[in-house]
Amino acid sequence: MSILQLTASQRRRLRAQLRRAADASYYRRLLAVLELDRGKSVAEVADLLRVTRQSVYNWAGAFAACPDPATLQDHYGIGRPSAWTEPLRALLVASLERRPDEWGYAGVNWTVPLLQEHLGRLGGRRLSDDTIRRELDRLGYVWKRFRYVLPPDPEREKKTRHPAAAAGAAAAERQAG
Repeated sequence: MSILQLTASQRRRLRAQLRRAADASYYRRLLAVLELDRGKSVAEVADLLRVTRQSVYNWAGAFAACPDPATLQDHYGIGRPSAWTEPLRALLVASLERRPDEWGYAGVNWTVPLLQEHLGRLGGRRLSDDTIRRELDRLGYVWKRFRYVLPPDPEREKKTRHPAAAAGAAAAERQAG
C-alpha cells in the first residue's frame, strides 16, 4: 500500500511540472511523489533519489497537506533580521568619515575592535566582528593590513661575499699554506 494516492488530475499536473522543472531538487521532489503514487516504498524512492527516507516522508506530507506542485518548490526564508538599524548604519558611516582620534580615541586608524567599542558606546549595541566586517564590505570599504617595508641596506654588498669569491679566497689560502 502506498502512503500517497493521487487523483488523475494531480498526476497530470505533477507530470507536466516534471517536464518543465529546471531545478534538480524540484525535479527530485516531483519524481518522489509520483514514484510513491506508483506504489514504490519510501525506502525504494529514497534509494532511487539518493536522499533520506525522512526527506521523502517530508515531501509526501507536504504534498498531502496542500496538493499543489508548487508546494514542492524551494521556499527560501529571509533569515534572521539584520542587526543594523538605520540609525546604527548612519552612525557607522558618520564615524568612518572622521578619524578615531577626533572621536577621543588613542588610535589614528579605525580597527574592527575600535569600531565595536565605538558603536556600542554611541549606538547602544555591541555588534560582533563578523557583523561589522560584513557591513563594511557591503558599504564598499576595503581593509588591508599595512606592510612596513624597510629601505634596502646600502652596506649589504660589503656584508655578504659572492660565493665564487669566497671559494677562490679559500683555495688561495690552501695553496699558500
